[in-house]
Amino acid sequence: MKQALSYIHPEAKIASNVTISPFVTIEKNVEIGEGTWIGPNVTIFEGAHIGKNCKIFPGAVIAAIPQDLKFNGEITTVKIGDNTTIRECVTINRGTVAANETSVGNNCLLMAYVHIAHDCVIGNNCILANVVQVAGEVKINDWAIIGGTAAIHQFVHIGAHVMISGGSLVRKDVPPYVTAAHEPLCYVGVNAIGLRRRKFTVDQVRDIQEIYRIIYQKGHNNAHALEIIETEIPSSVQRDEIIQFIRNSKRGIMKGYETK
Repeated sequence: MKQALSYIHPEAKIASNVTISPFVTIEKNVEIGEGTWIGPNVTIFEGAHIGKNCKIFPGAVIAAIPQDLKFNGEITTVKIGDNTTIRECVTINRGTVAANETSVGNNCLLMAYVHIAHDCVIGNNCILANVVQVAGEVKINDWAIIGGTAAIHQFVHIGAHVMISGGSLVRKDVPPYVTAAHEPLCYVGVNAIGLRRRKFTVDQVRDIQEIYRIIYQKGHNNAHALEIIETEIPSSVQRDEIIQFIRNSKRGIMKGYETK
């Protein structure tokens, strides 16, 4: 349903059963999938591709040009998957030549005032609580939960099934399956509760815990810790994902918790 009090560019591709509330602006080269609801005063700029059954709440701004001084007007996009909820006043900037696209996956929840900068990649089933601020070219893998008012530095990579406490300053990469807290941000354990809720077995959780004991609690440097893990822990999807994540980390992973 198209709302008479809104501006919708005639070239926008909008499914017939999309609900558009009053005072919405939708520019050209926008695609919106079936069943999506768009609340009042939402602005969707050129280059937004929004999936099915999404909910976009009042004041959200999707696909505004990036806040990057190197941006030179290139044609880039924002891609949002299906069944994602974008709450009040969320801002999602489109990409730059770095990746050409900012993306948010399926079944995500972006709470009020979240900002996602240019060229970020947010996986599926992620939750970003109120006022999380994500700088450019950040990657957040599936099932991550980021607590309110956390600030994530440019280029950081956050692994799958991670939980980061509210108010955190995330300057280093956060490997998969862990919980992170304190200042500076550090490892505080494996996200065992979240993993069990997602049907990880007792053996899988125990192996992940042992891997992180070797990395964070045995006094080894990362290279030596990974050698021990490869020797002593049987290969599995989780083991290999952790090893690959740490070896590919460009910013380095966060430190272990140190008591004073």
